[in-house]
Amino acid sequence: MLKKRELLLSENQPCSEDETMVPVLTSRKASELPVNEVACVLQADLQSGLTQEEVNRRRTYHGWNEFDISEEEPLWRKYICQFKDPLILLLLASAVISVIMHQLDDAISITVAIIIVVTVAFVQEYRSEKSLEELGKLMPPECHCIRDGHLEHLLARELVPGDTVCLSVGERVPADLRLFEATDLYVDESSLTGETTPSSKSTSHQPAATNGDIASRSNIAFMGTLVCCGKAKGIVIGTGEDSEFGEIFKMMQAEEAPKTPLQKSMDLLGKQLSLYSFCIIGVIMLVGWLQGKKILDMFTIGVSLAVAAIPEGLPIVVTVTLALGVMRMVKKRAIVKKLPIVETLGCCNVICSDKTGTLTKNEMTVTQIFTSEGLHAEVTGVGYNGAGEVLLDGAVVHGFSCPSISKIVEVGCVCNDSAIRNHSLLGRPTEGALIALAMKMGLESVQKEYVRLEEHPFTSEQKWMAVRCVHCTQQDKTGVYFVKGAYEQVIRFCSSYNSRGAALPLTPQQRELYQQQISYMGSSGLRVLAFASGAQMGSLTFLGLVGIIDPPREGVKEAVTTLISSGVAIKMITGDSQETAVSIASRLSLFSKGCQCLSGEEVDQLDLQQLSYVVPRIAVFYRASPRHKLKIVKSLQNLGAVVAMTGDGVNDAVALKAADIGVAMGQTGTDVCKEAADMILVDDDFQTILSAIEEGKGIYNNIKNFVCFQLSTSIAALTLISLATLMNFPNPLNAMQILWINIIMDGPPAQSLGVEPVDRDVIRKPPRNVKDSIITRSLIVKVLVSAFIIVCGTLFVFWRELQDNMITPRDTTMTFTCFVFFDMFNALSSRSQTRMVHEMGLCSNKAFCFAVLASIMGQLLVIYFPPLQNIFQTESLSLLDLLLLVTLTSSVCIVSEVIKKMERLWGAERRPPPDSSLDV
Repeated sequence: MLKKRELLLSENQPCSEDETMVPVLTSRKASELPVNEVACVLQADLQSGLTQEEVNRRRTYHGWNEFDISEEEPLWRKYICQFKDPLILLLLASAVISVIMHQLDDAISITVAIIIVVTVAFVQEYRSEKSLEELGKLMPPECHCIRDGHLEHLLARELVPGDTVCLSVGERVPADLRLFEATDLYVDESSLTGETTPSSKSTSHQPAATNGDIASRSNIAFMGTLVCCGKAKGIVIGTGEDSEFGEIFKMMQAEEAPKTPLQKSMDLLGKQLSLYSFCIIGVIMLVGWLQGKKILDMFTIGVSLAVAAIPEGLPIVVTVTLALGVMRMVKKRAIVKKLPIVETLGCCNVICSDKTGTLTKNEMTVTQIFTSEGLHAEVTGVGYNGAGEVLLDGAVVHGFSCPSISKIVEVGCVCNDSAIRNHSLLGRPTEGALIALAMKMGLESVQKEYVRLEEHPFTSEQKWMAVRCVHCTQQDKTGVYFVKGAYEQVIRFCSSYNSRGAALPLTPQQRELYQQQISYMGSSGLRVLAFASGAQMGSLTFLGLVGIIDPPREGVKEAVTTLISSGVAIKMITGDSQETAVSIASRLSLFSKGCQCLSGEEVDQLDLQQLSYVVPRIAVFYRASPRHKLKIVKSLQNLGAVVAMTGDGVNDAVALKAADIGVAMGQTGTDVCKEAADMILVDDDFQTILSAIEEGKGIYNNIKNFVCFQLSTSIAALTLISLATLMNFPNPLNAMQILWINIIMDGPPAQSLGVEPVDRDVIRKPPRNVKDSIITRSLIVKVLVSAFIIVCGTLFVFWRELQDNMITPRDTTMTFTCFVFFDMFNALSSRSQTRMVHEMGLCSNKAFCFAVLASIMGQLLVIYFPPLQNIFQTESLSLLDLLLLVTLTSSVCIVSEVIKKMERLWGAERRPPPDSSLDV
């Protein structure tokens, strides 16, 4: 997208000398123009640079070469904004009412819960906002600039459009530059494009049809990228927010991260609880008024009941459960920066993944060798440790046992600028594959046996590399040329081919044979290199071909199969050719019958609505760049998909922020990318995403289990007290007993449900619909049934003990203990909504076991310890009484288990059919 202030040029437009005009050029427009026209448009002198007077005038219009970060909101205001959450507001109201009612214990517990939740949310939001500040770290503080004919050392922020900048090795590019001098210049643009291979730069202008992608603009050096080889001079065409980095910065400011499904569910639950609370107050006040009671007394009772119904432990348990999930994810090599994202992973139904380094190992490996005389060898082993063999008809080839193959390996090793040290590559991945091949044949030492006399370095334009060298024992000779590169380029220098050591004339039939082999290798997803050698560049002897591939990571295919079978669509985005992309996707079971692929150019031609229509059928996006990712994310979200997007470059940051789950690469990702992401893969391994989705589904189930337990207990307590109030019965529980029950409801037994181990089969279940509420019909049924059993059982015990029509400590002790035991059995059954207790194992959740035992011990102390008997107004119960209560209260667990069994047999809780408009 062109900038609003872009100067549109026509061929006949003369250079303007209007002093009031301030020129601006986009990188795309500048790459199309010859250097002299760029200088003319920018009114600049390439050799002498701008004058200080002109610099000052331009800075008045363009400002400083930096990002205009808006004034930061005070931290205290950000903290206060966290209180806008509906559930937090409801809890605040509860705390205030508790203080008015002199229920200080409740007020303190609610306030502590609010502080914990608000603080955690504030810290997460503060960290996420740091992504914008990270862009500034890529701005070099100083640069070399020509002004008034002199080379000056300036701060990068002082540059303006039209300045002449000098670049050398190790420097970061201070602004977007149109290069007009370049000597063997290679620039690392991974921070911008995500491509790990350094980009070769030139000075010639490019046709408009070839510079659509940022990575293809070879005459532009972009702000924030790193010069890794050579030197150059360039004219500044864009500074600050007018640079390509500036465009990303503005998009990141405008893009807001979507709310997570869990946040939406919690918002809905808070609103529902508020509505129910006000309804309860209204009903109680109305009934009391009709009975002739004082309206103020009824209001007090109604508000107290409403406060008791609010599960103030819910936000804490949600936060603790998510935090524990984050800790478990760290052990699985994933760093989750935002707590709710862990649960969002359980809703993810589309993953858009990079190929290189995520689905594949990012370790180029030779897998096939084809000699000029027709021999075909297979190569085993991956990586840079030298493990593997070269097999010819099943026999191992080592050293110079097969001269035709050994000669190819020798040329590939000598015509090479890379090295492998301690199993790590120093240099280009393709050259590293050739060194690793030499190691497998024991020929890596030949690189040191030759002395290089002449060199023609590889460039993206010529697509070949040549060296003239002599063996260290024959330095009196003229030397021989070793050449490698693209077949169509290397074959131009060849007049013969090697056949068992003899150079035979290169015939059209031989050329056709090699072309067929290249097509075969290419269809298998291999990158093909050709090799030749000889005394003269115009009369080389063709030696053969090698096929190189970036092999898939171990376990990725199994992870892909598992995810697809569970309803998660996976879309591969790569800059490779269609043949290579489809081949890798097919190997990983990503591309099957009925799937389609789409190029980055085709993505550009479609508007968002059109792309949304075709994107469900697309499995592979090839020749795509990071700038296409945002459009792909938006098109999928238009269909209602929950999208996880991977990325590693600065240019990926906007798409990562827009995606529901932004996933950055830990090893190859830039700082900006990591800050914008929600999750970081420490080892860049796709399998980690599978583990994260599994964890997300398990965490949501745990939160749902807690909600089921909390609501059933709250409703039971609320109903019990409401019935006693409305029917003028004596209160079955005193204030201290209600407080103790409240501690159990929101304390360790309840919170231990949040750390229930993840069900191993949870990954095979389809993703949760993002529109589904955490309060489902099935959960409501279980909550109401459990609450009904608890109320009926507790009222039965209360009625049984109240035969003498007098309230005694024994009556309240039996009723109190009955309710507590009901709570314990209800918690046991609430450990899972689908699995039976015996399937989970009683001791599989040790935290739950300790919490329940501690609660039972506490209850026994309340009953039998004299000082506590006085506080809670209880008395000792007989063993027979306890056995009766245990037998009665276990009914809530038995009935709940029966419901689970019935649902499993009858399929009562079936997911609705998927929306046909989102067949992803």
